[in-house]
Amino acid sequence: MLMRTDPFRELDRIAQQVFAGAQGTWSRPSSMPMDAYRAGNEFVVRFDLPGVDPDAIELDVERNVLSVRAERRPQEASDGVEFQVSERPHGVFSRQLFLGDTLDTEHISAAYDHGVLTLRIPVAERAKPRKIAIGGNRKSIDA
Repeated sequence: MLMRTDPFRELDRIAQQVFAGAQGTWSRPSSMPMDAYRAGNEFVVRFDLPGVDPDAIELDVERNVLSVRAERRPQEASDGVEFQVSERPHGVFSRQLFLGDTLDTEHISAAYDHGVLTLRIPVAERAKPRKIAIGGNRKSIDA
């Protein structure tokens, strides 16, 4: 249903830890955690995007590639505010999913609630189990 190819994800995580220790912060945001599973006749994908404005989320499908892009903007410091700690990553998060041919990419629905983006992708009709009727001409043994 879903092909996962992200060979640099672990490398990015390690590099982020190293650079954060050396420089205090790192400009590239961490990855977008995801859960994906099949529930009946649909495929469900959930992304954790806490603190992201729903207007700052973009979803695109081209062929069988689903692209998710989200931006968490930094909190603006107002007069008299001095940050003591700023660890929450901000910037642009993006992720691509390679969807199998068994999914109906024409009917994807999306909802955003409590910092979780939920995508529901129906299983294509041609991929659903179905009964096959047996037909044909029966010839009599006596004929």
